[in-house]
Amino acid sequence: MEERPHKWYQLDSRGLSNLLVVCAGILLYLGLTHLPQVKATAGRFLDVLSPFIAGFVIAYLLNTPTNFFERKVYHNSPHKRMLAIVTVYLLALAVIMVLLQLILPQVGASVVNLVNNLSFYLENLNRMVQELIQRFELEGEGLTGIVDDYQSIIRKAADFLTSSMPDLLNFGVAVGNGVVTALTAFIASIYMLAGKARLNEQLKKLIYALFPAKGVNHILSVSSRANTIFVGFINGKLLDSAIIGVLCFVLSTILRIPYAVLISVIIGVTNVVPFFGPIIGAVPSVMILVIVDPWAALRFLILIIALQQFDGNILGPKILGDSTGLSAIWVLVAIVVGGGLFGFAGMLLGVPTFAVLYALVREWADKRLAEKGIDANGRPLKPGGPTENI
Repeated sequence: MEERPHKWYQLDSRGLSNLLVVCAGILLYLGLTHLPQVKATAGRFLDVLSPFIAGFVIAYLLNTPTNFFERKVYHNSPHKRMLAIVTVYLLALAVIMVLLQLILPQVGASVVNLVNNLSFYLENLNRMVQELIQRFELEGEGLTGIVDDYQSIIRKAADFLTSSMPDLLNFGVAVGNGVVTALTAFIASIYMLAGKARLNEQLKKLIYALFPAKGVNHILSVSSRANTIFVGFINGKLLDSAIIGVLCFVLSTILRIPYAVLISVIIGVTNVVPFFGPIIGAVPSVMILVIVDPWAALRFLILIIALQQFDGNILGPKILGDSTGLSAIWVLVAIVVGGGLFGFAGMLLGVPTFAVLYALVREWADKRLAEKGIDANGRPLKPGGPTENI
């Protein structure tokens, strides 16, 4: 068979790769030089897709309990998937109703009561400081100055809350106007859960059609590992934080700590953030309790230290296990970098994201060492001997 002549406008694989690299470089340069326009366009695009993004998040969070009911409860039913979805959504609706009926009204009442009685609490705090100064013959000017500064901060915070009430009402109106968006996200999440298998098949078909099979297999393997890490970490952390919040409420009630519901909600929500969560939640809680009852603030501080030790050494490892495979220093780096770049969401998702990247780098390093025939210390490998993980 005669070889066809190569025409000047035809590219081989290497030339095509070089052309794609040049085009990518040009697009990157144009994107960086027109960054405000790119961000504005991306923002509008994300606003349009926001219901579907929210639906994906809901479906992703509910996928694990849906799989559990499908495999363990309705495994003999021909409609097991739909029955599992209905069961999970009914349970989720029940949890939301409990939050709306029991917890949120008490939190709101606690905030309103705290703001209304703020002057009384500050007077009591000032009186207690004066008594301590007289009883122990302390230097009064320094302590009085600290108390005055603290009271000024608290008053400014109260003024801010009072002035923000109309904004909160406007926010409630905005939420009410977003019912269509919420409903779209809800319906989209149901469709995603119900058609998960078909969606996976369609995505695999598209990826295999666009890329080489070897590369696709690696991508699917990495995606599967990333999904395992994210699901294990997020679900485990949510369960862990819920348990800590309930424990905080029970123990705060026993210790007669004021505003137990409000403080327990703060502790439970902030505990979702690894490492820094207890500190983030304890600071505003202690500030609230200091002006209400300083001795209760001391009891709460001891309680939160005990809870943090229990969570870090017993409950957290029991629930999460070694879902990320990261040491403490890498967890700290992931939280700081993720929080600095993406705020609260980055602090939450930084750890599992970094765990995936860490696993990929470790695999690449092990492969390179094996190709060179050395271990992590540079010593020659024995035939068939494993390399040391980084």
